[in-house]
Amino acid sequence: MKVSDILVVKGGTLFTAQPDQLLSEAVRAMAERDIGSLVVMENGELIGMLTFREVMQAIVGNDGSLGASTVRSVMDDAPLTCTPETEIDEVRRMMLGRHARYMPVITQRMLMGVISFYDVAKAVVEGQDFENRMLKAYIRDWPVEDEQAVQQQQ
Repeated sequence: MKVSDILVVKGGTLFTAQPDQLLSEAVRAMAERDIGSLVVMENGELIGMLTFREVMQAIVGNDGSLGASTVRSVMDDAPLTCTPETEIDEVRRMMLGRHARYMPVITQRMLMGVISFYDVAKAVVEGQDFENRMLKAYIRDWPVEDEQAVQQQQ
């Protein structure tokens, strides 16, 4: 399974922030949309990610308030990225290695979407469920003569 499989199901809605936008405005947008991340874009290119992890670190570092911080001052300016062709198992390893919950999907410097750890976990579980159903169907349809032959050999 590849990242492109997740993007097809997830759709192409992207939520972005500007680097010089007030952090408080970005946090409000995240809360209103019930999302955990914003892609930070400048001149049509990805330059960072803002997640609740960075927001919480900013609040702690600013004695409990957002103050006049900008998105640029707290964003992750080197987020993990992948391509639509990246295998899901590789994405899981990458996300686990960096404790990343969100990963932008890039093709030739163009942002194609963002996948979350939830999206990856859901795709893996659905893939395993499908495989389990196929295996159970195969076992149910097991030829009787083969089963008898196996029992006689034992």
